[in-house]
Amino acid sequence: MLQPIIEIDGVSKSFGALEVLKDLSFNVAPGEKLALIGPSGSGKTTILRILMTLETINGGTIKVDGEQLWHREHEGGLIPADERHLHKMRAKIGMVFQLFNLFPHKTVLENVTLAPILTKGAGREDAKRSAMTLLEMVGMAEKADAKPAQLSGGQKQRVAIARALALQPKIMLFDEVTSALDPELVEEVLNVMRRLAEETDMTMLLVTHEMSFAHDFADRVLFFDGGRIVEEGPPDDIFTQPKEERTQAFLKKIIAAGQRI
Repeated sequence: MLQPIIEIDGVSKSFGALEVLKDLSFNVAPGEKLALIGPSGSGKTTILRILMTLETINGGTIKVDGEQLWHREHEGGLIPADERHLHKMRAKIGMVFQLFNLFPHKTVLENVTLAPILTKGAGREDAKRSAMTLLEMVGMAEKADAKPAQLSGGQKQRVAIARALALQPKIMLFDEVTSALDPELVEEVLNVMRRLAEETDMTMLLVTHEMSFAHDFADRVLFFDGGRIVEEGPPDDIFTQPKEERTQAFLKKIIAAGQRI
């Protein structure tokens, strides 16, 4: 058995009095494509933000690629990680956000080359060559000199995917990457993600309300509610014969709202 690339063990997270994650434990295999589904506020995005070290944890441990994420091993025990350790761990993970987060004053090409130059010490010409390859892959090479304001939402999101890939992460996190897009632009972003899933062995975690895409994309689906995993399994099992009443009720609402699964 391969060692999991992500090991989440007894993790809890609260915002003030609100407990968002409750003693959460699950593993992710190297190369696995995992879809996290569930109602808003169930803790899905918080998990991604914790993995990206954008939110801390209140309890439990997380290992990424065999190393503690929020802790360091010290004299046979664990101590809180320092910024240097967190910086090293961040290099293993890329994240694509709901609202793109592109630098508005920089061109598409500059947005994609900036992180490799600043964080990995890549040479400018090497970074440009790599960036153009990635922009080609997401169908945005012809917009390399454009500024974000000149792009549609779907185009911005494809650039954001190229930017996250530029650091060559082992793990990619996608947080509701189509929810801010007009319906006709959703498919162009999903197509890029389909291609990534099919053509790379990258581990990918996807938080989405696009159930049909989650079904096609994922090796495994986790259904969250109230900060816990209510049910997990292969997409066919979760979407066509869910065992838990809570999962059944959630999917019934999704279908009633007109979504195909």
